[in-house]
Amino acid sequence: MSALAAGSDFLPPGGMTLEAVARALAGRFEVRDGRSARALDRTYYDTFDGLVHGAGLTLSHGAGTLTLSERDSGAERARLAMASPGERLLTGDLAVSPMRDQLREVVEVRALLPIARVRIRTRAFQVLDDERKTVVRMMLEQPELMNSRGDPALGTRVRVLPVRGYDEELALVRRTLEGELGFAPAPQPLVDEAVKASGGDPAGISSKIVVPLGAQERADLATIAVLRRLEAVIEANLEGTIADLDSEFLHDFRVSVRRTRAVQRELKALFPPEELRHFRSEFRWLQQVTGDSRDLDVYVLGFESMRALVPETMRDDLEPLLAVLRRRRGAARRKMVRAIRSKRTAALLSEWSSFLTELPDRPEEDRVDAGQPISAVAAGRIRKVYRQMVKMGRAIDKDSPPEDYHELRKKGKELRYLLELFGAPLYPGEVVKPMIKSLKALQDVLGLHQDREVQVATLRSLEHEVDAAQGGTGALMAMGVLVARLAEDELAARATFAERFAVFASKAQRKLVTDTFA
Repeated sequence: MSALAAGSDFLPPGGMTLEAVARALAGRFEVRDGRSARALDRTYYDTFDGLVHGAGLTLSHGAGTLTLSERDSGAERARLAMASPGERLLTGDLAVSPMRDQLREVVEVRALLPIARVRIRTRAFQVLDDERKTVVRMMLEQPELMNSRGDPALGTRVRVLPVRGYDEELALVRRTLEGELGFAPAPQPLVDEAVKASGGDPAGISSKIVVPLGAQERADLATIAVLRRLEAVIEANLEGTIADLDSEFLHDFRVSVRRTRAVQRELKALFPPEELRHFRSEFRWLQQVTGDSRDLDVYVLGFESMRALVPETMRDDLEPLLAVLRRRRGAARRKMVRAIRSKRTAALLSEWSSFLTELPDRPEEDRVDAGQPISAVAAGRIRKVYRQMVKMGRAIDKDSPPEDYHELRKKGKELRYLLELFGAPLYPGEVVKPMIKSLKALQDVLGLHQDREVQVATLRSLEHEVDAAQGGTGALMAMGVLVARLAEDELAARATFAERFAVFASKAQRKLVTDTFA
C-alpha cells in the first residue's frame, strides 16, 4: 500500500469535542453523517519485549475479532473471529489461519499479553463526491482507558480511511484537515498513547544488555553500570517466570544470572574477595535451582523436532514420553517457584543491589583493578580467555571425553559475555562482530554436542517411567531409535568441531586479538 493510499489519524484543535469535530467536517465536505456514536472496547496485545511493536504492527481484539494491522498506516494484515483471549494468548491457541502464521513469524514462542484496554466512542462519516459516491471514510474516535487509576481520557482522533480508486480525494481531505481546520497529524498511534498513559513502554521491556562505556572510565564504575542493567533484567523477568507466562521469561532470567556470574568471575579484582565469594555462591545457587525447569522447557518446546528424528510410523508412539516430560516439568517448576519466592532469593537480590550501591566507596586495597580504565581491564581478560580457549581446543581430538567439549563450551560463554558486555561498546565493531560470529559458530557445534549427550542420558533415565505408562512398550522402541539418532548427531558435531575451531583459532584471528586487545 502506498503512503498516499494508507489510512492516517489526525488530532483536532485543543478542546474540540466529538460533536464539534463533526460540525467542522460537515461544514467543509459533503458528508453522510452516521450521527449516533457507538462504543467499542478494544484490548491491545504485545509480547513482554514488544516484538509486535518492533515489527511495525499492532494487534488488538474487539467486537469478537482479533486484528493484526500495520502501525503506521492502519492497513489490516489479518483478522480472526474469536472470543477474548483474556490475560495470555499463545499462537498455538489460534486456529490455523493467516493470523497464526503471521504472528508466529513475529513472536515465535513468546506469549501475547494485554498492554492496554480502551473504550472508544466512534462516529462514522463518509465523504461524498458529486454523484454522492463515498470517496473517503472517516471515523471520529473519542477513546478512554478502561480500569484507569488516573484520568482515563485520551485524545480525540479523526481517522481518515481510504477508498480504493480515490487517492486524489483522500489527499484533498488530508490537506483540508491540516491547512484549513487546524488538525495535526497524530504523532503516535492510539496504542502507543494508551500504553504510555497506562504507565507502560510501547516498545516493551527488552532483555538486551546495551550499556555505553567510556574507554577511560573507571573499571569498577563501568562494571557496576553493566551489572545494574543485568540486575534490572533479572528483576523484570521474575514475575513472568513465576507465572509461567512463556518460556522466555525464565530463559532471559537465567541468561542475566549467568552473565552476572561471568562478570563476577572474570573481573574479580574489582570486588572485595570475601563478599565476592558470598555472592558468587548465592548466584550459583540461583542458577542451579532454575536449571531443571529450563531444561524441561527446552525438551517440551522442542519435542516436535525430536519426534521428527524417528520414522513417521513411530512418531505417535512417543506420546507417553511427552506426558512424562510435561509431568516432570510441572514438578520442576513448582520446586523452582518455591526457591524464587524464598527469603533466600529476596535477600540475595536486595543485598546485591546494596552492595553495588556501596562498592565505589569501598577501600581499593583489595580491589586492585577498580581504578584502572575499563578498556585495559576488559582487554586483558578478553585476551586471556581467548588464549585459554585456543589452548583447550587444540588439546581436543576425536577421542576426547565429552567433558573436554563441555569445559570449552563453558569457557566460550565467558568469552562471549566479555565481548558482548565490554568488547562491543569499547572496541571497533569490525573486530568484535566477526569474532563473536566465529565464536557463535563454534559454540553452536559445542552446544549441539553437549545437548545431544545430555538428551541421550535424560532419555535413558526416563525409560522406567515411560515403560510404566500406557503405550510404554511402543514408546521405548521409539525412544531407542531416537537415542541412536541423537548419538549420531553427537558424533557429527565432533566431526564438525575441527573446522569451526580452525576458523576461531586461525593465525589471522590470533593476531587480530593480540593487536586489538593489547
